[in-house]
Amino acid sequence: NDQLRLHDLATLAARAHVPTVVTNDVLFHIPARRILQDVVTAIRHNCTVEALGHRRERHADRYLKPPAEMARLFARYPEALARSIEIMQRCSFDLGQLRYQYPEERDDPALTAQDTLARLTWAGAAERYPEGIPPEVTQALNHELTLIGRLNYAPYFLTVHSIVRYARSQNILCQGRGSAANSAVCYVLGITAIDPSRNDLLFERFVSEERREPPDIDVDFEHERREEVIQWIYRTYGRDHAALTATVIRYRAKGALRDVGKAMGLPEDLITALSSLIWAWSDEGVTDAQLAELNLNPADRRLRLTLDLARQLMGAPRHLSQHPGGFVLTHDRLDDLVPIEPAAMQDRQIIEWDKDDIDALKFMKVDVLALGMLTCMAKGLALVAAHKGAQYDLASIPAEDPRTYAMIRRADTLGTFQIESRAQMAMLPRLKPRTYYDLVIQVAIVRPGPIQGDMVHP
Repeated sequence: NDQLRLHDLATLAARAHVPTVVTNDVLFHIPARRILQDVVTAIRHNCTVEALGHRRERHADRYLKPPAEMARLFARYPEALARSIEIMQRCSFDLGQLRYQYPEERDDPALTAQDTLARLTWAGAAERYPEGIPPEVTQALNHELTLIGRLNYAPYFLTVHSIVRYARSQNILCQGRGSAANSAVCYVLGITAIDPSRNDLLFERFVSEERREPPDIDVDFEHERREEVIQWIYRTYGRDHAALTATVIRYRAKGALRDVGKAMGLPEDLITALSSLIWAWSDEGVTDAQLAELNLNPADRRLRLTLDLARQLMGAPRHLSQHPGGFVLTHDRLDDLVPIEPAAMQDRQIIEWDKDDIDALKFMKVDVLALGMLTCMAKGLALVAAHKGAQYDLASIPAEDPRTYAMIRRADTLGTFQIESRAQMAMLPRLKPRTYYDLVIQVAIVRPGPIQGDMVHP
C-alpha cells in the first residue's frame, strides 16, 4: 500500500500547507547488505534473527538508490523530489568551519594568559631552585615561554596548572607524565617532577613549531580520588563547556564471530570453538582447513553465512565508550561545536567523537587519568610521615638511592610500576641498573621491537 500511503501523505501536506520531501530512509548502501542489517538488529535486541519478528525489515528496499531510481519511484511527486535535491545542495557544511577557542585562563584581568604563565613560571622556578636558578634553566625557560607564546598555548598550560594545584590543595597525589616531562615550564609549575635540565630532555619532543600539534599533557591522579578532580573541572568550567571524549569500540574478529554466531542461532559451544581458532586482531577469519579440524562441514549454509557476515562486520563500530580521562574544554558552548550526550556514569557527559577526531580538528585535550600505583604511593608517603616524621612528595624523594637500586638489581620489584612484569624482572639481574638512566634503557629495551630484532641479547 505504498502508493496509497504516499497519496494520503501528499493530501495531508497540501491541507496543512506543509512542504514534502523524498527520502528512502537508508539503512544499507546496497541490497546485499540487508542480511547483515537483520543480524545487526538481532544483536541490538539480544536475540536470534528468527526471533526478531516484526522488528525485522520487511524488504531490502532501504538502500542508497541512485537519483534515476528515486525519480522513477516518485514520478508523481516532482516537487518533493526537487525539494530533496535543494536540501542536499544546502548541506554544504565542512568541519573546517568549526571555530574552536580555548577558555581564557587569567587570575588577574589586567594580565594576559601569557603574562600570567610567565609570572607563575618564574615564581615556581624560584621554589624549585632555592639556591638560584641555573643559567641553563633560565635559558630553557625563556625559550619555552617564547615558543608557547608564539603558538598561543599559554591558556592550556594554565588549565593543567590549575587542575594540579587543586589536586594538591586536597592532598590528592598527582603526576604529569609522557613528553610533558621534557618541559622545564611543566617542571617549575609542579605539573611534572623530573628536572629536564638534569636528564638532557628535549622540549621540542613535547611542543614543536614545525609540527604545530596541540600539546598533550597526561596527568595521573590517585585512582580512588580522581572523581573529585573530574567534578571540580565540571564545577569550574561548567557542563556547557567541558566534557570527556569518547572511544569508539569496533568489532574485531573474535567479537564479530561471537555476536554474529549468537544472532544466527549457533550453539554456544560451537561459537566458542570457532572463536578460539582466530586471533583477536586477525582479518582472515576461519579457514576451511580449521573447520575440518573441528569436524565441521565448510559447505554448511548457515555456518558459511555466519563466517561471511562476521567478516563483513569486522572493523564496524560496536558501541561508544568513555575515554579514560580526556577532557575537551571550550570558551563557547560545547554543543555548538560537537555532539554531546550523558554518560553511563552519574554526573558525567561525553562528546560523541573519539580522541582521533578531536586531534584532527586541533581541539586541545586535557588528560585526567587514574593510576592505582599513585594511590599506593600516597599511602606509602603517609606511612613514612607517620612513622619516620619525614615529609616527601614525588619531587623530593631522594634520587639514586643505593639500597633501592640494590633491590632493583635483585629483581625485588613486585608492585613497582614499569619494572614489575616477568620480562622486566628477568632482565634486571642481567642489566644491573645503578642509575636512573640505566632504568630508562632497561624499560626501553624490553619491548617487542628490540626483542624480535635480536637487540636484547648482546
